[in-house]
Parts: sequence; C-alpha cells; structure tokens
Amino acid sequence: MSDKANDPVQVWHTMLAEMEKGFNAMATQVMGTEQFSRVTHQLTGASVGAQKTIGDLMERYLVSMNLPSRAQMMDMGERLNAIEGQLNEIKALLNRVHGDGSLGGLSAPMPPRTRQPPAATGGGGTP
Repeated sequence: MSDKANDPVQVWHTMLAEMEKGFNAMATQVMGTEQFSRVTHQLTGASVGAQKTIGDLMERYLVSMNLPSRAQMMDMGERLNAIEGQLNEIKALLNRVHGDGSLGGLSAPMPPRTRQPPAATGGGGTP
C-alpha cells in the first residue's frame, strides 16, 4: 500500500476539509456582524414587498381575463367539501331510515304494489 501522505485522494480530501473549515469560519464571522443582519433584513423586506406586488398584479390580471384567483378556487374547494359532507350525512340518515342499504346507488325505493295478481282458476277460462 502507498503512504497516506503520498496518496492523491487523501491529499485532496485533506485540502477540501481545510477549505471547508476556512469557509465556515469566514461565514460565521461575516454573519455575526450587524451590517450582515441589516442587509439580510432589507433583502427580506424587499422580497416580501415584491411578492405582494406580484400577487396583486396577478389578481388583477386574472380578473381582467375573467378567471378565478387562487383564493377563489380555494374557497370553492372548501364549499364543495362542505356540500359533500352534508350529502354524506343525508345519505347516512336515509340509509338508517330505510335500513336495507338500498340507497347505495341513490335510487329511490320501489313503491308497494297496490294491485293484486289475478286469482288462479281451475278451468283456464274467464272468471
């Protein structure tokens, strides 16, 4: 085996580890300053402002194109979920009332028969 000091992979690994330590020390020093904190705060504020402006522009664009906005679609989804919940409650109540579970396909139960079948006669003629 070769010596670790002469191994190019080991030398590369050691060099990368030392560079990482240097970058970490420099980043820690820079991020700890008041100036870095102030710049970060300003950039965050600018980003939030830009995001709000773009959202407002997108809302106006969608209104002009007669398309629903994300908020309107979310509201519609919530309303549909509420309607589905109410329909499921109604279905459960109907199943409890009828007890036979024949409402699985939401078909109405058959009404009772009111007409009696003809009586069987022995002669096969008219009664």
